[in-house]
Amino acid sequence: MNQRAHFDQASAGVVTSVTEPLAVTTQGPLYPPSEICDAEGNFVVVGAIPRKKSDGKVTTEWGAAIVSSESPVPPFGEIAPYTILRMLSLDSLGADAGCILHTLPLPLPCTNYQMIFAPEQCPDAHNFVAPSRPLHDAVPDFRVEDGRQNPHPITPGQWVKAGGQVTVDVDTDGIHATFCIEMDGLVPLSLYTVMSLREFDLRKSAPTRPGPLGIPNCFVTDEKGHARYVARMRNPFPAPGTGNRIVNIVVLFMSTQASYGGAIGLHGLGADIHAQLKIPHLAFSELITREE
Repeated sequence: MNQRAHFDQASAGVVTSVTEPLAVTTQGPLYPPSEICDAEGNFVVVGAIPRKKSDGKVTTEWGAAIVSSESPVPPFGEIAPYTILRMLSLDSLGADAGCILHTLPLPLPCTNYQMIFAPEQCPDAHNFVAPSRPLHDAVPDFRVEDGRQNPHPITPGQWVKAGGQVTVDVDTDGIHATFCIEMDGLVPLSLYTVMSLREFDLRKSAPTRPGPLGIPNCFVTDEKGHARYVARMRNPFPAPGTGNRIVNIVVLFMSTQASYGGAIGLHGLGADIHAQLKIPHLAFSELITREE
């Protein structure tokens, strides 16, 4: 793990700063397997891939694959192996490098995560029906004369060039922490948002709703796909057992080219948000903040 931690010598060795590399991904939770698909509706997966081992156990390994939309879906909190159509190498995508990436249709395929992401804006999100659309052509109410800044198709060959890192510094007050994210290789001239994943967001019983990393939580990339995002958060790392800690951050391409206030999206999980960068493991365990 290419992680850096800084110790505050004046605080008896307390960690006050951590830097984590961000890995390219297409995945939020394990189901649906990816937040983007190809024109045939198969998932384009870069992330944790569940596979059955020779001993019969199902474990996850980080990798890339084209996964069938007919893959089995286990109960929430459990894992089942994906139906893998073919494995991919990020260093050599071959013919898959040029395929046009799409949003997921509604209702979402292969999902077991029944979260309402925008309870005030879209409380009936699970009742919507919508087709899959090219990732670059999914802006609601779009008119050509309004001047879409980047109208070009988005491909796996472009998507996997993304990279970055996040540095988190705990303030001297011990209450706040500042997240600074540097990113390159994102889709140029496009709107992104950043979400926080907290400890209870994926628990089996009564999961909490994932939320923005700061409000507003959006940024626009430059013509080379570079961006920098900074957010100062109050008590993001309460002591273990005392609160809902941030354990990851996820950089989301917004196919709607919109942000949603206190919600990460109206439907989430590939319908309007699409994870492109995240830490490939639970993080920030070294950091502690307090409420007062």
